[in-house]
Amino acid sequence: MPAVAAGTMPAGPLLLLGCGKMGGALLRGWLARGLKPATVAVVEPNPAAMVDLAGSGVRILADLSSLPDDFKPRLVLLAVKPQMMAQVMPGCRRLGGPETLFLSIAAGKTIAYFEREIGAVPIVRSMPNTPAAVGRGITVACASARVSSSQHAAAEALLGAVGEVAWVEDERLLDPVTAVSGGGPAYVFLLIECLAEAGIAAGLPADLAMRLARVTVSGAGELARLSDEPAAKLRQAVTSPAGTTLEALKILMAEDGMKPLFERAIAAATLRSRELAE
Repeated sequence: MPAVAAGTMPAGPLLLLGCGKMGGALLRGWLARGLKPATVAVVEPNPAAMVDLAGSGVRILADLSSLPDDFKPRLVLLAVKPQMMAQVMPGCRRLGGPETLFLSIAAGKTIAYFEREIGAVPIVRSMPNTPAAVGRGITVACASARVSSSQHAAAEALLGAVGEVAWVEDERLLDPVTAVSGGGPAYVFLLIECLAEAGIAAGLPADLAMRLARVTVSGAGELARLSDEPAAKLRQAVTSPAGTTLEALKILMAEDGMKPLFERAIAAATLRSRELAE
């Protein structure tokens, strides 16, 4: 794969296996960054997932067997659901080689799994999250020993099209990553639900309670993103001595409050990620 400058899209050709929410978010991010549609082929059996890409120039196929023999991808994005992965692996074997990078976003599927199924090929295993759909995701990735520096840069550019990218050398860390950032948006959405419901219980109209919860959580997240201050200092800045926020935090930060609850939740999700990998 030719060298890729930081932040620029690789030239392709690229093959996407699966164009659901995450695969679609990545593809749309790549196209927005200047990736040429003619260099992309997508295997997606669900036509509804491809409606907004019809006529874009992206080649859309119903199955991998329809891929022309002369289409030689430099990168294959494995974006099918983990339980469907075994069905597409046989067709991937003919695509493998040292010049083709396989980039997986499938939870629970290890580098060793892909090496067994495809062979001795360059593989990057990654865990993005759903805010990638609005360009605000974060992806953590781990590269196999066969990934070249140019392939590493290409993966960085592709994943960076939808948010931030971090790398780990120890693949086992992707299990707690999956628990924290992979599932993290669900925990935040639950926080919005709980905050709104608590507001309703305190007497607020339902529509106002939900509006307050959504805007407060999203605004606080943006403040945390833009600030250089630690989260603890941001929290302290909102907490006046003997004020209302302090009374709420006495409950949330009690011995049986949010911290031990989150520790148990993340531990459970991490364990499940490891079980799926086995």
